[in-house]
Formats: sequence, structure tokens, C-alpha cells
Amino acid sequence: MELRQLEYFVVVAEHLHFGRAAEALSIGQPAVSQQLARLERELGVVLLDRTSRRVRLSPAGARFLPEARAVLAAVDRARDRATEGGTHQPLTTLRIGSSAGLGDRLGRLLAELEAMDPPVAAELTTAPTRARLERVAAGQLDAAFVRGVPAASGVELIEVWQDPLVAVLPSRHELAARAVVPLRELAALPLRIVGRRANPPLVDLVMGACAKSGFSPQLADHPESVEAVLATVATGPPSWSVLYEAHARMLSPDRVVFRATEPPLALTTALAVPGEATTASLAPLLRACSAAAREQRPDPRTDHQR
Repeated sequence: MELRQLEYFVVVAEHLHFGRAAEALSIGQPAVSQQLARLERELGVVLLDRTSRRVRLSPAGARFLPEARAVLAAVDRARDRATEGGTHQPLTTLRIGSSAGLGDRLGRLLAELEAMDPPVAAELTTAPTRARLERVAAGQLDAAFVRGVPAASGVELIEVWQDPLVAVLPSRHELAARAVVPLRELAALPLRIVGRRANPPLVDLVMGACAKSGFSPQLADHPESVEAVLATVATGPPSWSVLYEAHARMLSPDRVVFRATEPPLALTTALAVPGEATTASLAPLLRACSAAAREQRPDPRTDHQR
């Protein structure tokens, strides 16, 4: 049994998708499949039930997952202890779970950490929300950004900022000329939004706001990547979507505009930290979050188009 096999298993178990797990690990999908098959032969059990349509944990895999996480966390602690007695002060590294759509806030946060004295490095990990929370609770991550989570077992949630959302509209549509778009005026357009299973807080926020504005949006296909969503809104039949403003500020796509809505849409972003974390250990990251939250932001009504 090799440590990389445990790591691959944990990431696949969190994503329940070999392709997305391989992307998160920055390796090829065949290598992931091969190593997990070897791990299963070594253990003599099936850890993952695979079909052509889905991947899920077997009963043995569900029992094995927390133990695999514990082993990886122990390895990280051993590595940290081994460097404590060195003659040179080691660079502090924070293991942070990153959330989709952080946009330019993430760049500002990393720059703040690097500018500290002594500097702090960040090791970023992407995983679904539940997996990020479980990794924090298990000690595999020092912290993780999450949105729309009211509480979670084994972690403390510290609110760091509000993440506004903007509507994505075709630049040729008449509503694109508005500085702020009332949600009720989007009722006639199909909405392209991620499936609720992938992001319950986001979907509940948008659908709830639409309901309060007097309509239930007709849902249209939502491509997997942001680039594909923007291209579809830009070139297909008139439709709309939503995007985090911090992400939108980093984009300058053709033939779409980003507009604030009325009522405004926003999700709370929190930092999930271990329940036993000390104020001293969190101080650098919280200072960086505060700086990122204070960042001067352009008016969301500004035209984001080329």
C-alpha cells in the first residue's frame, strides 16, 4: 500500500468521478484508475462501485475512507515535526481548501500572505464542499473556504465576506442596457444554472429570489465550464446565468455583460477551521482575508465586456 494510492482514493471518494479527481490531482485519469485497482487488489476488497454512469463508495470503501484520511493527516504531522528542529526557520505553509468563484479575491489573499514577515505560503486544494469540511475536521487542511454553510461537525465557521452575484446576459439583449436588472424582468428568459446537487446554497438563493420576484424560471442546459456557459449565453437563444462578481471581474468575454440585480444576490463566504485551532495559528490567514474583503471593488454595474 502506497501513500499516493491513499491520496488518490480519498480524492476519488470526494469527487465520485474519476475525471474530476484526476484533474484535481493534476495527473492522467488512467494513472488514477490503475493505482486504485492496485490498492483494491492489495486490500482484497472493492472500495468503489463503478458503472458506466456513476461511481460510489462500496461499504468497504465507506469504512476505509476515514482511516485513509487519518493516515494522510498523520503523515503531514510527521513531516511538520521533522522540520521543527532545523537550523533554519521553515517557511510556514497553510493548507487551504479553495472554493470555486473566489476570483481576484484569491489572488489578493495569496499576495497578502506572501508579503507577511515572515512570508506564509499557501497550498491550495480543490474538492467539493463536504469534502473540504471533512478534510479540515480530519486535520488534512488548515482551513477551507465555503459558502452558504450554516454549521458543520468538527469545524468552526468564521464569516470573512459577502460574495455578490451578477447576472450574465447577452450583450445584444435589451436588458443589457440597464445598469441594474430587476429579477422579475428576467422571467421570460431561460436560466442556465448549475444543478442543485452540485451547489445547493447558490441554487436555493437564486431560485428563492426569483420566487419572491413572482416567477419560477424555466431552466435550460448548464454547460460544465464557466467558459462554455458564457459562450452559450453569448451565441445561443436569449438566456441568462449567474456568476460570482469576484470571478466576473477577472473575465472580459465577447458578447455578454455582467449586471447587478434587484434585489441583489449574495452568499456569505466563511472560513472553516478546526474546532481546536488557536487564534495565533489563524492570525495570518484572518489578516489576509480581511485585506481581501477590504479590496476596492469596481461598481458591479460597470460594463464587463469587450
